[in-house]
Amino acid sequence: MKTIIVSVTNDLVTDQRVAKICNTLYQASYTIILVGRSLPSSKKITRTYKTKRLKLLFNKGFLFYAEYNLRLFFFLLFTKKDIVLSNDLDTLLPNFLISRLQNKKLIYDSHELFSEIPELINRPLTKKVWILLERLLIPHLKNCYTVSQSIADFYQKKYRTSFKVVRNVPKRKQQEKGTFPIEVNDKKIILYQGAVNIGRGLLLMIETLPLLTNHIFIIIGTGDIISPLKEKVTQMKLQNRIFFLGKLPPNELQKLTPLADIGISLEEDLGLNYKFALPNKIFDYLEAEVPVITSDLPEMKKLIQAFQVGEILFKRTPEELAKKIREIHTKSYITNIKKAKKTLHWDKEKLVLIQLFQNLM
Repeated sequence: MKTIIVSVTNDLVTDQRVAKICNTLYQASYTIILVGRSLPSSKKITRTYKTKRLKLLFNKGFLFYAEYNLRLFFFLLFTKKDIVLSNDLDTLLPNFLISRLQNKKLIYDSHELFSEIPELINRPLTKKVWILLERLLIPHLKNCYTVSQSIADFYQKKYRTSFKVVRNVPKRKQQEKGTFPIEVNDKKIILYQGAVNIGRGLLLMIETLPLLTNHIFIIIGTGDIISPLKEKVTQMKLQNRIFFLGKLPPNELQKLTPLADIGISLEEDLGLNYKFALPNKIFDYLEAEVPVITSDLPEMKKLIQAFQVGEILFKRTPEELAKKIREIHTKSYITNIKKAKKTLHWDKEKLVLIQLFQNLM
């Protein structure tokens, strides 16, 4: 039985993609060791496979990445394994070095175009470091996969490296509804779930809400812009209509998503990472049978147009978004969503993953 060490830089709790992949490989008779980091707020986790969370002195910035990569290198060096699976560019260097030093198979899962994330727009030096790392490592990789065809095409064109596509679609499951920890009454619920970072369209949604009647907006997640968004909500006196529920474990989140009337994924075109994104929250909305409003970006637009499961926002103004929200209430998407769910589920998607691991180069 082959052992795979899977590495990430998060604390393991809410990473649904990695959890699905680890479970799939475990069920395919691999021994799994999932490595991440421990945070002061980290909740206890129980998995069917082994997990390891590294306690660090630094939790952000250059010192965090340097410390984590060094600690990860030595963990990989002295832990028995046959295969190393690196998730994203921020874990790739130690995995690459170990694969060369110990002649182990390396697999790379690119969740996004890491060097093109919006957080690096105003940090040119940091961006240059990540691009340099990308140029040094990615052309030498043989076993790779990513979340969308656009990202796979980008890597193929830039580095002549072939990437398979394993979309972040959910597992098929019976719907189980929970209860929001707020007073909802008969209000229409607009939901955003995911990272609360720059360029996610959250400010646009906040500015749109006064144009709507009988709607509330719920944000589930955490990130860099939580504080300024809360300040904006207070300035606009929308505290009774916009609610921040923080980060929730996947099993709790899955019970709340079906309660929404609309799910939003309104990423801005802030660089190639967002432009080529196919966010997992879109698939989570559809699995919960919730219609979606997405940005006019290639992968999202292609999905909405193919399955007719929601609306595309072509003009990013509060007036246009309010119009799309009103329109979505006048249509029924449930038949199309149920049809889409027959294709967009993990039981189909995981076949690409398993085949890749069975045919490592």
